[in-house]
Amino acid sequence: MLTIDTLCYQSKLRYVNAGEKFAFSILTLLACVVGRSATASCVVLLVTGILTVYKGGIPATRYLQYMAAPLSFLILGTLAIVLHISKTPLDLFAVPVGSFYLTGSRASMGYALQLVLTAFAAVSCLYFLSFSTPITDILNVLRRLHCPRLLLELMLLIYRYIFVLLEIASAIHISQCSRLGNRDYKTALKSFGALISALFIRAMKKSGALYDAMESRCYDGTIRVLDENYPPKAMEIFWIVLFEGLLFLFIFLRKLGTL
Repeated sequence: MLTIDTLCYQSKLRYVNAGEKFAFSILTLLACVVGRSATASCVVLLVTGILTVYKGGIPATRYLQYMAAPLSFLILGTLAIVLHISKTPLDLFAVPVGSFYLTGSRASMGYALQLVLTAFAAVSCLYFLSFSTPITDILNVLRRLHCPRLLLELMLLIYRYIFVLLEIASAIHISQCSRLGNRDYKTALKSFGALISALFIRAMKKSGALYDAMESRCYDGTIRVLDENYPPKAMEIFWIVLFEGLLFLFIFLRKLGTL
């Protein structure tokens, strides 16, 4: 199993109603995207971090490791907003490069910081859902929301095949390493190409065998998964409504310019 999937099943929030967690994550993510407020994003980061680590019992070091990956990507992605090549130096910094300047402005730095915080807070909402809710529970929530059945089955099959392909790729990679298949750069590239081609062939064979197995078990176009339903609690719904209400109220007042 993937590490994030293992942590999900070990979370203390595993048996909280999936609809509550789904609604909290999506509404909070929507608030971050619509509001684009640095203050609101910091609040969301704090709340989702506390819920994931303190309430969910996910190790803080592991949570920070997962959060570091999108953060580094976001920082690299926003460099294009901050850095400019111009003949005129801007007010934040200016590094001369020949007759031009590698420069940036305070306005562009503020916008980049706001963009990073907004995206980072949105990612933390999805991490909260991923670290506390198994994929089968998420699909059950989407099924109740009348999402297309074909889309849900594709999501389930793709999720299942992530583990299958990772296991096959790991076995092939170990076999290649035991035969010095990565002793230098040229050999490593050749081994990687062989791994990809073998993985593609294995995936096609596995998918064919899976479909034959489903057909032999009277597959009628619907994959049925055991639905574990945990009843919602009034206090949890109250705190979700209160938090979302205050968050959207703050964003609304910021949009009006009263804050």
